Amino acid sequence: MSESNEGEMTFWDHLDDLRKIIFRILAVVIVISLFLFSFMNEIFDRFILAPSRSNFFLYQWLNELAQKIPYIPDFCLGAFQVKIININLASQFLIHMSTSLWLGLVLSFPVVIYQIYLFVKPALYSYERQNIGWAIFFGNLLFYAGLALGYLMVFPLTLRFLAGYQLSTYIENSVSLDSYMDSFLMLCFMMGLVFELPLLSWLLSKIGVLHRSFFTKFRKHAIVILLLIAAFITPSSDPFTLMVVFLPLYLLWEISAMVVKK
Repeated sequence: MSESNEGEMTFWDHLDDLRKIIFRILAVVIVISLFLFSFMNEIFDRFILAPSRSNFFLYQWLNELAQKIPYIPDFCLGAFQVKIININLASQFLIHMSTSLWLGLVLSFPVVIYQIYLFVKPALYSYERQNIGWAIFFGNLLFYAGLALGYLMVFPLTLRFLAGYQLSTYIENSVSLDSYMDSFLMLCFMMGLVFELPLLSWLLSKIGVLHRSFFTKFRKHAIVILLLIAAFITPSSDPFTLMVVFLPLYLLWEISAMVVKK
């Protein structure tokens, strides 16, 4: 479909193109999900459940770092093991399926975005196509960077704090499989979406809604709000964990300020 015949297309032609794109997206997601479904046992043991054990690389690194820097919080150090239990009969099977689908969506995210771009491409000018191409590239890059930070830093520190917190010595901590997966997916995807802030700011700037003066005027307010968001994401009260989340968020704010128009 080209720009020259764009005006000749009817509503039903556009609807047919949309149907084809949705079909291609579903096909890619289903194929990747089925592939992941076959290896989900190994994925769970090596990756998803890795933060529940002491040999997770972040915990080992923090133990080594604590020998040089005495400000590492105590809950990050020492032996660690989370006992994960299943209390619902069908949970393991349902989580096997749902996790395969979620990870399939994550891995097919670039394909999904590209297919959406193909649908709107005929309505764009040539210079807009070039800008959108870069936006898609950096949008994917930021999304996966956020997921990585969520998996490597935010979720393990949150898990370690909450799993080791005791209201009473008479209460034994055992984490249900459903609770573990809900926290895992929520924190990882939340960080992936938060990292799209520069892209969202750029898009709002292109349509004239957002300008750089906004970031200059509300920088102090943003610092307070980002600190509150970081405190919400990481319930521990120590400065180290808070800064681990706050600093990337504030860096995203500054990057967003750089990409919008003056």
